[in-house]
Amino acid sequence: MKRDICLTVCLAVAATLALAVTKPITFEAGKKAKVTGMIQSRNGDTITILQKKTDTVAVINVNEGTKIERKKGVFKFRKTDMDVTSMVPGLTIDAEGIGNAQGQLDASKISFSPDDFAIAVAQEKQILANQAAAEQAQATANQGVAAANTAQTSANTAQVTAGAALAGAALDAQAIALINKRVSDLDDYRTIAKGLIWFPTGQATLAPEDKLMLDNLAKQAMSLNNYMIEVAGYASSTGNPEANQKLSDDRATAVVTYLRNTDNIPMRRFLVPAGYGATRPVASEETPEGRQLNQRVDVKVLVNKGIGL
Repeated sequence: MKRDICLTVCLAVAATLALAVTKPITFEAGKKAKVTGMIQSRNGDTITILQKKTDTVAVINVNEGTKIERKKGVFKFRKTDMDVTSMVPGLTIDAEGIGNAQGQLDASKISFSPDDFAIAVAQEKQILANQAAAEQAQATANQGVAAANTAQTSANTAQVTAGAALAGAALDAQAIALINKRVSDLDDYRTIAKGLIWFPTGQATLAPEDKLMLDNLAKQAMSLNNYMIEVAGYASSTGNPEANQKLSDDRATAVVTYLRNTDNIPMRRFLVPAGYGATRPVASEETPEGRQLNQRVDVKVLVNKGIGL
């Protein structure tokens, strides 16, 4: 019985691994095509999606001419031109365009619903509930095995239940990993260069030396294949949380705007730039010096670990 349970779980894991290494479908060059799927990863200008119905992956190429549209939903984004940065792992998109010579889809239009994030959260809760049920079933099985001399039949039944639940949990593991990546999963990226910008209290204006540093980072980034840029703004804990959130947003926006307008970094190369308020302090908030260090923007040039330089 134990061997059967192990075999069931192993087969489930094998199925998950097989899906992970699925080769992308190929789009015929010059032919129009449409595709729908959940984003698995972003590498520079390309987005890899998983098509749920066919369990196949497709590679979408995003360019300056790609039109990004949000469908109506309960979630609101700050700026329309940030939509392209919302192409994050875990989000389901509809893409249409023309196949290119590399077998990718050159997207003329991509649309998505902000409500998909709410759906993903609901799915994650259900998956976590399934995991809890699997653990409970395993505990029941263990108790049954311990009492096998007096209740062998009950133990076997509990083992079967645990085996089925564990197999489901193994399959759910992939879904959990994908849903958790609906925001930038930086474990997938290698940091090539980074910079820090500190701001005076209550301000979000770039100093000349900050602009020079950003110019140098931009040059390094554009010398790489498939680079991405992460921009995260922060504030000290002084003041109310709403004001700190806005200030951190303004600081991140100032950096993105400069890189876009002055250094010609396309918006699609940014990984969801955002402000994080007074979270993640790097120094004590008990002193003016510490608060000054926390009033910052972190900028990182990244490449996906699976992509060569």
